[in-house]
Amino acid sequence: MKSTLRYLSSLILLLSVCGVSHAKDSKHYVLYVGTYTNGESKGIYAYHYDATTGAMQPLGLAAETENPSFLAADAKGEHLFAVNETQKYQGESSGGVTAFTIDRKTGKLSQLNEVASHGADPCYISLDRSGKFLLVANYTGGNVAVIPILPDGHLGEASSVQKDAGTLGPNEERQEGPHAHWIEASARNRFAYVSDLGLDRVLIYKFDAEKGVLSSGPVSANGGSADGKDFFSATLAPGTGPRHVTFSADGRFMYVLGELDATVTVFANDDKETYRSIQKISSLPASFSGENTAAEIAVHPNGKFLYTSNRGDDSIAEFSVDQSTGKVTLIGNVSTLGKSPRHFAIDPTGARLLAANQDTGNIVEYPIDTDTGKLSKPHEIAKVASAVCLLFVAVD
Repeated sequence: MKSTLRYLSSLILLLSVCGVSHAKDSKHYVLYVGTYTNGESKGIYAYHYDATTGAMQPLGLAAETENPSFLAADAKGEHLFAVNETQKYQGESSGGVTAFTIDRKTGKLSQLNEVASHGADPCYISLDRSGKFLLVANYTGGNVAVIPILPDGHLGEASSVQKDAGTLGPNEERQEGPHAHWIEASARNRFAYVSDLGLDRVLIYKFDAEKGVLSSGPVSANGGSADGKDFFSATLAPGTGPRHVTFSADGRFMYVLGELDATVTVFANDDKETYRSIQKISSLPASFSGENTAAEIAVHPNGKFLYTSNRGDDSIAEFSVDQSTGKVTLIGNVSTLGKSPRHFAIDPTGARLLAANQDTGNIVEYPIDTDTGKLSKPHEIAKVASAVCLLFVAVD
């Protein structure tokens, strides 16, 4: 297990999921906006984004596709992948995953193919470290799948499907079964991390990066496997409902966003048998009362600040990070000028944060004070119906 945890200590988030697709020195990006299409939206929309000035120019509908609620792109910015968050796919209880080629001049997307996600309502997608596989979290299906990416960008059929298992949380409405909500590969591509809202756990599967196969052992009371060798998970307080996860750049600390109670739980990886929970803190202002669910979490590229989004309070929560201890302090909440901020992304320069309000269909931008972490007064920069995911892809 200690050898396992040595790998965990070098974890960092992949930047090719909703957020930023690599090209460190690029000045020009396409900002893709994933949406739900049960209203006015038709699919994925695109904007040219100037990283120097923050200026945006609309490029229109990039691709028509059903419920592309989460997006990812390859490291070269040649292909984009989207979940199709549906409950039925060709008559089966499944959603879909669609592959596109990216026209780097126009931002338009050309569909290559679509395959089953092998679970209903896929809600998160990422690439493994080799760029040869997609990792998909199926929310209603309560499982995760691995989908091969062929050399030309087409998708193959799933090489692995794993059903999440463990003790359910106490929320009878939201935790009636497993609900995989996030999946990422570890830094050395040996494991896949899965945040399961229904189980109050961040599960850790073994990942065979040659075959694209996930495997696990039985969950024991202390979060490890029965034999202590092949399965590991971080356990959260009952009713937390873990949604998304992020890590400190050095992998020493893991930050888990609780959707159901709008909290951040901080875990330390100090080479012991389990991840050690060291802090749990609310993302809501003390004055807030009412219903709220949290949606997104991210650490600023400088590692000094952490942000989360609140749906109900309709705010971005600002935290300072003590980089020596990993603990965070809530320093403020800033309005999103809309309702239900489902996702946000920090721009490639680290100078701005963009938030997508699902219910009001608007995208707002905040300048970031990189000395204090505070977000300046937001302003609306775009209108996109049912906007739920933002992805920067470098085009120069």
